[in-house]
Amino acid sequence: MPPSSPSAKFLDELIELLSSMRFAISLLTLLAIASVVGMVIPQNEPPNVYLNRFGQLWDPVFSALGLYSVYSTAWFIAILAFLVLSTTLCIIRQFSPLLREIRSFREHAREASLRGFALSASLAPTLPPEARCQAVTSYLSREGFRLRVNQREGSTLVAAKKGHWGHIGYFLAHGAIVLICLGGLLDGNLLLSMQIHLAGKVPTSGNQLISQIPPSAWLDTRTKGGFRGNVSIPQGQSRDFAVIASGDGILLQRLPFHIELKHFNVEYYANGMPKRYTSDVLITDKETGEKFEPTIEVNKPFKHRGIALYQSAFDDAGSVLHMTMHHFWVGDHPDSQPINAEVGGSIPLGPFSLEFTDFKPVNVESMGGQSKEDRSRNLLGSAAATTEFAKDMNSLGPSFSYRLRNSAGQTQEFINYMQPILFAGRKYLFSGTRSDPQTPFSFARIPLDEDDSASTWFAIRRIFFDPKRHGALVKSYLSSNKPNNEESAAAREGRKLFAENTLAAFTQDGWLGVTHLINTIIPEKKDNPSPEEADSREQMLEDTIILSETVLSALTQEAWKIAREAAGKSTSAMPNEMQELYIRDALAALNQTYFLPFYLQLDSFEHRQATVLQAARSPGKPLVYLGSLFLALGVFAMLYIRERRLFVLLKENEALVAVSSDRKSIDLDETFARHRDGLAAALGARPT
Repeated sequence: MPPSSPSAKFLDELIELLSSMRFAISLLTLLAIASVVGMVIPQNEPPNVYLNRFGQLWDPVFSALGLYSVYSTAWFIAILAFLVLSTTLCIIRQFSPLLREIRSFREHAREASLRGFALSASLAPTLPPEARCQAVTSYLSREGFRLRVNQREGSTLVAAKKGHWGHIGYFLAHGAIVLICLGGLLDGNLLLSMQIHLAGKVPTSGNQLISQIPPSAWLDTRTKGGFRGNVSIPQGQSRDFAVIASGDGILLQRLPFHIELKHFNVEYYANGMPKRYTSDVLITDKETGEKFEPTIEVNKPFKHRGIALYQSAFDDAGSVLHMTMHHFWVGDHPDSQPINAEVGGSIPLGPFSLEFTDFKPVNVESMGGQSKEDRSRNLLGSAAATTEFAKDMNSLGPSFSYRLRNSAGQTQEFINYMQPILFAGRKYLFSGTRSDPQTPFSFARIPLDEDDSASTWFAIRRIFFDPKRHGALVKSYLSSNKPNNEESAAAREGRKLFAENTLAAFTQDGWLGVTHLINTIIPEKKDNPSPEEADSREQMLEDTIILSETVLSALTQEAWKIAREAAGKSTSAMPNEMQELYIRDALAALNQTYFLPFYLQLDSFEHRQATVLQAARSPGKPLVYLGSLFLALGVFAMLYIRERRLFVLLKENEALVAVSSDRKSIDLDETFARHRDGLAAALGARPT
């Protein structure tokens, strides 16, 4: 036989590798790792989410590896494709040997081989030789065996088997892997990726008008690949396309029908949580003009032309918000002004851009007691204290969200609630803020006065944060807080200087600024202090902290008096206890909101709703279902259908019985004993 050529030898070795068990296990391991990554890292989020979460060092690395959209990356699709190839080659290689094994009765087995079986017995039949073969074949047929008789010189071998179709489980299980992977490829982004790389389709930015989106970002209705996209439809309007996220951009898939939202319905539980939401839509087929009027709700999709429409969510459709902007900037501008905006729109605001992102007419939140915080955290904590809530749920009324974007593109996100919220027995306006979308909101609480109005606090803040009014505020504080004994000029000047510096530090950087001021007043010694000196410094720090708290509370009290008198309200209208609580809350709110440029208070709104449907086409779903059926049947066949081979070698004075199985099981010995005894009875024999 001529030697194989190098190319043929290489091809044989390649096929051997691709169809090997170790290669398939390696691919399955990679798929498992990739799936874990896809579960740990949220997929297909906006780019700024990943940048904020992983930072500038790891974000480009993870992005280059495709970890933000694992299931649509080229390497994930390649793993699936190689798994299909490997499993297919394995099936092809094993088909002929397994088919021969299924068809074979092994009727040519040798006597020496049969005697070497672990389960074999020799019988001494009393039945006449001419009747023995008939007795054996009759018994085996009754027991469900298929058999074949091989007449030999001086002996007859009856080879029987049953359960041989258990081998088909191998093909079913491996074929199932092929079908499921093919279904995954069809339902995934394989065809979509092919259009991007081969058909010139280019994802585009989502921040465009539909009329401005180029043709290269549109997918035709003739596209038969799988896709999953969102269709957002304001009430009374229609859409005929779905938006598909693709990397940092989007593609638009044209649908073979129009979807018009006739009415969107939301039902709520007593506590304000959504109970049921449905979309009454009108579907108009573009080709036939046929119309359907289904009601789409969660778990009840509508299917037409191979595309399923699922009720996914509901969204705002550009609600109009009527607000009052309370300025926190110090300068020549009105204290407040009316402002109107639409959700989804933006308003230029000096060096900033104000982007309104969402409106919710109903909010259900957990509002419990506030966790205790020590004084050091109050002094060194963040600008807005985070509140821990209990699990009791309450309806908090409408809220709206917006972003403040600077010229560098950095954003700060806010959420404001419209109506006052009762917390710890007192009413507040809540305003949440965060700079990272992955972190929870930190809430500032603006206290309301006895008239359920926040105007008093806004006036206090304007007084507190206006440097031009610090002198008058400190003067009023000194007049209202005189010591009981005679005060020297130096002591009065020192008290005045401390009040001015504390007020300036607080308005500059909140309690953190006050802490820096205290560390400046009482610096730490550079050399190693004695225990007595260290204790003395700690006591001085504690005393100074208490003094700064007292001074700022007193300054807040004076600002409150000035604000009340300017508004024509009495300074004695509130009981002393309530007044003290209000001053404490007002000071806490001043610390929490010192960095904000303004506060937006929602006065009224015009609610506009939109439904969000998910349009999905899954051409691979039948393959996945069929593969799942094959997998179940294959596993059942391999586990519960056991092949049994029974050999009876009939000689002149002996009947040799031997049993074998493809898998050793605990009942094999019992099976052998039963058939041995049954054959012995049929042959009128006993074991020797």
